[in-house]
Amino acid sequence: MKREPLFLEALLPILLLIVLLTLNVIFFDDTLAGANQVALLLAATIGGIIVRRNGQKWDDTMDNVVKTIGSAMPSMLILLLIGSLAGTWMLSGIVPTLIYYGLDIINPQVFLVTAVVVSAIVSVATGSSWSTIATIGVALIGIGKAIGINEAIVAGAIISGAYFGDKISPLSDTTNLAPAMAGTDLFTHIRYMFYTTTPSFILTLLIFLMIGLNYDFCGAVVDVANVKSAIDGAFNTSPWLFLVPVVLFVIIVKKVPPVPSLMIGTLLGALFAIIFQPHIIQELAGNVSSYVEASYISGMQAMFGDIAIQTPDADVNELLQTSGMGGMLDTIWLILSAMVFGGIMESGGLLASITRPIIRWANSTGSLVASTVVTCIFFNATASDQYISIVVPGRMYRKTFRDKGLKPEVLSRTLEDSGTMTSVLIPWNTCGATQSRVLGVGTFDYLPYAFFNLISPLMSILFAYLNLKIRRYKVEEVPVADE
Repeated sequence: MKREPLFLEALLPILLLIVLLTLNVIFFDDTLAGANQVALLLAATIGGIIVRRNGQKWDDTMDNVVKTIGSAMPSMLILLLIGSLAGTWMLSGIVPTLIYYGLDIINPQVFLVTAVVVSAIVSVATGSSWSTIATIGVALIGIGKAIGINEAIVAGAIISGAYFGDKISPLSDTTNLAPAMAGTDLFTHIRYMFYTTTPSFILTLLIFLMIGLNYDFCGAVVDVANVKSAIDGAFNTSPWLFLVPVVLFVIIVKKVPPVPSLMIGTLLGALFAIIFQPHIIQELAGNVSSYVEASYISGMQAMFGDIAIQTPDADVNELLQTSGMGGMLDTIWLILSAMVFGGIMESGGLLASITRPIIRWANSTGSLVASTVVTCIFFNATASDQYISIVVPGRMYRKTFRDKGLKPEVLSRTLEDSGTMTSVLIPWNTCGATQSRVLGVGTFDYLPYAFFNLISPLMSILFAYLNLKIRRYKVEEVPVADE
């Protein structure tokens, strides 16, 4: 006879997962390359043993795992298309052109605000806060030093902008992961995030503007002319390249489904590469005499594999490389492993046993969102990985949000506002450790100035308690089963 799991019994797989993830951070440089996936599967194994011991048939458990994996298949397909889009946008010079013109807005008189904006532009274009901080961020730290601004404040501005882009860019792993865990689609998630992201970003800009007005900007300034020169030397930069992101933006606004939207963006990127970057097409294709053949080879390579554009500037080179669909496989592997873990934990009632005490406390929408925020921060601090801080709470709270009549984008927004944003504020988290090392500023030093990251989870809680822009199901819309 099947019995309900005890609280401590249900908590055991999660405690094991936390221990394994902590060990992964200690022993592995890149935990996303496989260590975290195996940790999830090992924790799922313990969960499976507990579920079987409690009387549930193995076939029933596997049926739920397969169903859970199936619910994430659209997101995994989107991730592959995101990889191909990033590749053709790099090959065509779209991303480098966005960076090139973005650098033009730097003005010493409003340097901190500019640092936020430039970091945001680059991060939106690349979908990566890590590469933004490691390249443009390093340059901005140098400029900040030259004009005498505290490094911690500059680092806070860079991180605020970089994580704004990481949060809303459709090219970002976490921006795809959060809706996958919550059960909504990518573009619904992005559009809904703007309700809390916009006031958070505006407040961040105002705070940095006020701080900046207290500084003297008359000192010598290090410009980024060499970065622009490197990009200009490698690509045919042109405002015409902005047509592709504009077209994709219009398509998204028209609510075209994500898969065809991203495919159109990918193909347009490949077409513009053929038109604007013939020298790069030929270089990547190697010794091929026919331009048609070279275009096919380079375009396909950009979509599925690694491409790296070389310039005289090594730092710029790090920004001008993508991995196509292949670069998304680790994230897809993570999602698959998380779905196995979540499916087992869910099918045996383990997640319900853990969340039941929290749910009893979270009687209102505000307390439920606040509980989710605290849980995400808890996993960032204990599991030391931003992906896990999205994956595990996403699976834990998905059914609870639905049962409370809240649409999945409320959960996905909360996961991003808390899980993604606070990962860089914890020194032993992979994000915090990396950015601290790259910028040469201690995590606890820049933490008070990473205003966007600090404000975002608070804004999410505030909107929930004030019942602002909280989407609910109508009675006839409520799903009868978890998707």
